[in-house]
Amino acid sequence: MGISQATKKEIIDILFSTIRTKLAKYNPETNHMPFHHRLLGRDRYAIFSFIQSMNTTFGISIWEQISVSLARGCGYEAENQNKLLGQIDKNTESLISNIHYRLRKGEDSPNIEKDRNLIKESIRSGRKVKDPDSTVDLFINTGISENYIDITSAKPNMKEFAALKLKLLRWTGLRLSQNKEINVITRLAIPYNPYHPEPYDRWTLTGLYDLNNGEILVGSDFWNFLANDDIYDELLDL
Repeated sequence: MGISQATKKEIIDILFSTIRTKLAKYNPETNHMPFHHRLLGRDRYAIFSFIQSMNTTFGISIWEQISVSLARGCGYEAENQNKLLGQIDKNTESLISNIHYRLRKGEDSPNIEKDRNLIKESIRSGRKVKDPDSTVDLFINTGISENYIDITSAKPNMKEFAALKLKLLRWTGLRLSQNKEINVITRLAIPYNPYHPEPYDRWTLTGLYDLNNGEILVGSDFWNFLANDDIYDELLDL
């Protein structure tokens, strides 16, 4: 099936619009860098500085918007910067902290289904309120499951991976506090594999994430999941 012509146009428009806006508004924070300019040349450093600035733009402006476009193109409900409202009671908050602690200590193995069931059994109905972890990079409703996805950088360190894992556990609690019947799946997405053609093999993943059940989607697995088809190479060509 591939990417539809309408979705292709959306993606191209996103890319053109994002880069044009960046070019129009770009203003480097530091203009006077005498050592860099003497060693590398002012023009070369200006290009480098702009590219570095573009790296931060890939988040909300590119990854998230293209993700939404692909998912909607195959019929999924999709939204970026989704607000996940809910309330986690004290007992469930303690349970989540304990799950997280045991994983970090290596006293338990990651199993998203088991952890979800433990949270489901513990959670009480709560108010629909804003939480410090309410903002979700990407929400995808496939009709079978609600997926709450954090899109992260290619090489998070151990501290970042641990913090993200806790956030995913809390997202499960927040959603189930509103409806225990929802099939909630929380995921971490890494838009590309920096180790290609070798598999993504980051030591900081060890013991924290259920890799066998898609808790982390890397590169082609992520983009193909969004489009419900093998479209990764086609997307790169766009």
